[in-house]
Amino acid sequence: MKYIELCLGEIRPESRETYIDIVNRLQAAGAEAVIEGCTEITLLLKQEHVTVPLFDTTLIHTEAAVDEALSSI
Repeated sequence: MKYIELCLGEIRPESRETYIDIVNRLQAAGAEAVIEGCTEITLLLKQEHVTVPLFDTTLIHTEAAVDEALSSI
């Protein structure tokens, strides 16, 4: 998988399968959740692809920023 693929919005099935395999191995090793700490990862990996909970840090930060902005109105 090449980083440039994701930057161009190109989602290849083999790249997605690589990430699914990584998450499955992490879960087998005891991971209870996975943090999607890179914005490009969320292009490849969706909750429907794995059984372990995923945490999209971009979404989490965005929701917190909106909550903060709205609380000061």
